[in-house]
Amino acid sequence: MASPPQDSPIGLIAQSLVDFSLHGSFPEEKASSLTVDADALPPAIDALVRAKSKLQAEIHAINQETADDVRSWQTNAQSVQDDIIRSKALANDILKRAETPAVSGKTISDAEAKVAFLRRELSYNAQVQGALKGIRGVNRVLDEVEQARDERRILDALHLLERSWKELDAIPVSKSCRALRLLDIRAFELKSDVHEVFDHVWKTLIHIDVGGRSMSISGTREDEPMSLADAVIGLKAYKEVDQRATQLWHDVNQAVLFPRMDVSRDVLPAVQIDENTLKLQGTTDKSIEALLADLEQIFSFLVQRLPSDLVATMSSILLPELIPKLTKVWLDSAVPSSLQEMDRFEQVIAVAKSFYTTLRSLGLSNLGDLQEWTDSAPRVWLSKRREAALDSVRTKLSQGLGAPHQVEKVEKQLVSRSEGKQLAANRATPSADDPWDTAWSDEEEPSNEEAQNNDTSRPRDEADDGGADAWGWGDEDPEPEQPEKHEEDKHDEEDDPTAAWGWGDEVNDDDAEVTKPSNGPPSSAPEPQIREMTLKETYSISSMPQPVLDLVFAIVEDGAALTHDSYASSPVTAAAAGLFSLPTLTLAMFRAVSPYYYGTDIGGSMFLYNDANYLSERLAEFAAAWKARDDISTRAQNMLRLDNDIKSLQNFASRAYSNEMNTQKTVLRDLLGGEQNLMQNDDTESCVSSAVARVRAIAIAWEGILARSAWQQAVGSLADAVATKMIGDVMDLPSIGQDEAYNIANLIATVTGLDDLFLPSRFSQQQQQQAQQGDEIPTTAQYAPSWLRLKYLSEVLQSNLKDVRYLWVESELSLYYTAEEVVDLINLSFEDNPRTREVIREIKQKPRPLG
Repeated sequence: MASPPQDSPIGLIAQSLVDFSLHGSFPEEKASSLTVDADALPPAIDALVRAKSKLQAEIHAINQETADDVRSWQTNAQSVQDDIIRSKALANDILKRAETPAVSGKTISDAEAKVAFLRRELSYNAQVQGALKGIRGVNRVLDEVEQARDERRILDALHLLERSWKELDAIPVSKSCRALRLLDIRAFELKSDVHEVFDHVWKTLIHIDVGGRSMSISGTREDEPMSLADAVIGLKAYKEVDQRATQLWHDVNQAVLFPRMDVSRDVLPAVQIDENTLKLQGTTDKSIEALLADLEQIFSFLVQRLPSDLVATMSSILLPELIPKLTKVWLDSAVPSSLQEMDRFEQVIAVAKSFYTTLRSLGLSNLGDLQEWTDSAPRVWLSKRREAALDSVRTKLSQGLGAPHQVEKVEKQLVSRSEGKQLAANRATPSADDPWDTAWSDEEEPSNEEAQNNDTSRPRDEADDGGADAWGWGDEDPEPEQPEKHEEDKHDEEDDPTAAWGWGDEVNDDDAEVTKPSNGPPSSAPEPQIREMTLKETYSISSMPQPVLDLVFAIVEDGAALTHDSYASSPVTAAAAGLFSLPTLTLAMFRAVSPYYYGTDIGGSMFLYNDANYLSERLAEFAAAWKARDDISTRAQNMLRLDNDIKSLQNFASRAYSNEMNTQKTVLRDLLGGEQNLMQNDDTESCVSSAVARVRAIAIAWEGILARSAWQQAVGSLADAVATKMIGDVMDLPSIGQDEAYNIANLIATVTGLDDLFLPSRFSQQQQQQAQQGDEIPTTAQYAPSWLRLKYLSEVLQSNLKDVRYLWVESELSLYYTAEEVVDLINLSFEDNPRTREVIREIKQKPRPLG
């Protein structure tokens, strides 16, 4: 490769590197200011290579020229070095001779060296002799170990082995010596042989047959020179005490204890002891007394025949596993879940305490669980009672809701005669927003309009007479007595709404009439009569509440019994206070797990709503009656606190109802397009039909569950959700054409077809007969606040401006729509012209035409 010109940037960089490498000179400013890039490096490296080659050639030429001179210099330098060494040796010799005395000590030094050598030889020979004696001694000890092994004198063999190891360590020879290594190998092999013999002797003294369910323990045997106590010493020598003890107690557990304590077996074997042998043979009952008696025999057998060292390991290895099994499986199963078997429980406690005392007398420890069980009988019994109660609730729920049955809700209220007639006509149904159990609140009265609507559901005379007959009012009227009713008339009376509700069944005739204030103005009109009305309504509950109530009642009855003097000596008397806390846990368990089990059944959430309300009502009645009882102690009366549980159940019922309603409303809203405008959906008619079908299906599913008032409220709320969604979507449209208005009106007609769910004849046979004589007025609007708004929306969409004006000014449109809403509908449906503006102006001028 050709070198670049020296005056070029690359040439300057290459020359600067060569100068710095050869002479150590730094480049001038002209070269140092240049930018070095990748292209400049290869020429610079080539320049360095050429400079290196040139330098090597110059060195080689110089070496060739001076080779003879260098060889001559090396020869002369070596000669001078040899002369210097000879001169130093000669000088040292002269100095030594000058310092040496006249008589030479060479002979003496030689003699001393020989003496030292002989001493060292004698010491070495003595060491060798001692090592040989030690090796011979260790070998003889190992021979004795072999003899003891063959004679099964295990302890003697172990002692001799220990002696051989000590003597082997005392031999003053390196451990790497072949003789010592051979002796060490022999000692290790003998130790293994002795262990095999020891293992055989151990199994002879302690033999456990797991399959045969037996064990034999012998302290000594005629054919074995080693005793069981010596065997333990051998275990310590081999450092196998813990290992052998663990295996021993595992085998004892598998061969004897586990088969005897297997509670799953129908027939259990009995324990039999024959001198040094213990085995399971025959049969015994599954009582606690029989088990503890057999366990006492087993532990006494082991303690009497085993060395103390092994007994100590039993307390640390076997008992920590056996005692919990005894308490949790056997003793806990004997704990009764009521007071009916308390005598038997006291016997079990006494037997358990006796067993604990026996084990302590045998020197066993780690009995904490057994002692705690015997000393904590109230806690154990209360814990068992708690587990039984909670498990009972879980088990009952897991079996399903069972066959439903009807119950009756009864409330009493003081009302006037006119209010009674209205309630009789309206059947005391609740509003659409309040829970059904608040339908008979003192603050709630039906409006005049609703009363008029309901009064028109049947002829005026029949409505008035029915209410009066149900209340018994009119007995004092100076009218002639009615003729005696025939059988068919009596049948009609049974179907009367007031008869169905049971109003008048419990009328208090002694209630005083309301008197006028003394300072009030005189009035010729009679004061309104006040009577006590009994309101009744039926609804369905599942089979779950009654078992829960029975469980709660049984628990508190037992708690009350424990406060009596007759149970003063009972071991569980202290558990009385704890029993009164169990109803709270039981009801909490019901609230916690019931939503899962109820949710698997159609209408389950409404069953849960009814069941929770029913539980709260019955518990409230029970708590009130509990305070009035005279057959229980004052302490028991004060211990029962169900107020918070009743409130929790009521809140739980409300949440179940609300969650179900919210779920169903969400489903209906999704069927109607969700967040999208229903009227702009491609398949609006199908969406509306699906939503209406959903409401009908839910109504049918809930009709046999909820009370009539609750059913009307719930289904009315769903219908109102559909109506509200449709009204909102119509009002959000940018404009409404004539054809579109017609289609919307048809959709509204489909929805308002749900009126047939709220016909009075749906719930009364008498009203069914009356319905055949004339048109019925559905009560949907009472439970769906937006229902009449939806109907009037259909009217507006199908009307011209004149009709719209009539609906606003002379009809009742202003009761359900504001002036702004009606103006918006007009703007959506009609063109902007003088006539439209005139109607709008008139509507704005009369914002409340009926006010």
